[in-house]
Amino acid sequence: MSSHAVTADHDSHAHHDPNLQHHFAEMEQQFECSKIGMWLFLATEVLLFGGLFVGYGLMQGQHPEAFKSAHHHLDWRMGALNTIVLLVSSFTMVMAVWSAQTNNQKALIRNLILTIGCACTFMVVKYFEYSHKYHEGLLPGAFYSYTGPHQNAEFVFFSFYFMMTGLHGIHVTAGIVVLCYLLVQARKGAYNASYYTPIDLTGLYWHLVDLIWIYLFPLFYLIS
Repeated sequence: MSSHAVTADHDSHAHHDPNLQHHFAEMEQQFECSKIGMWLFLATEVLLFGGLFVGYGLMQGQHPEAFKSAHHHLDWRMGALNTIVLLVSSFTMVMAVWSAQTNNQKALIRNLILTIGCACTFMVVKYFEYSHKYHEGLLPGAFYSYTGPHQNAEFVFFSFYFMMTGLHGIHVTAGIVVLCYLLVQARKGAYNASYYTPIDLTGLYWHLVDLIWIYLFPLFYLIS
């Protein structure tokens, strides 16, 4: 077989599936490489939040009573509600991936909408929580104006609270943007059993976002 024929055969294979990038030999290779890339990205996210968790633990060890006092300003019921909302969103995200894998377009679209709805509900609840802290003067940095027992140490608590929950909220917002894009593409029929990589990778990201909140909830709301 001539080199021209081999090149032509390779080009035909590479462009057979429009979702296959030219630098990959097959869809399975592309999927595995994409997944490794996502896992590496998630590892950096774990390192980012891990550093904040360590810093929080060190400061709590220095001011245990103040941290216990400060957590009473948080409404554990709202935190629990958000925990349930994110757990439900993890389930709907799993179902979205499964729907793509089984070529169930209607279920895929429905589960993406439900996941977006849960994410938006989480942010709305967080808005009301932040509003309450604003009115009490429990804000980070120069905006902190609360006066009461342990006010200096409580300032440290709420600095971590806004830094960690705020960073988490940014990740939720980013997830909403990506999910909305996936929804638009899903309505166009872009995903099926042979190509669902964006759905699967977004699912991994979303599960990490949910997992981080599961750690944040007891850390801030259930101090004993």
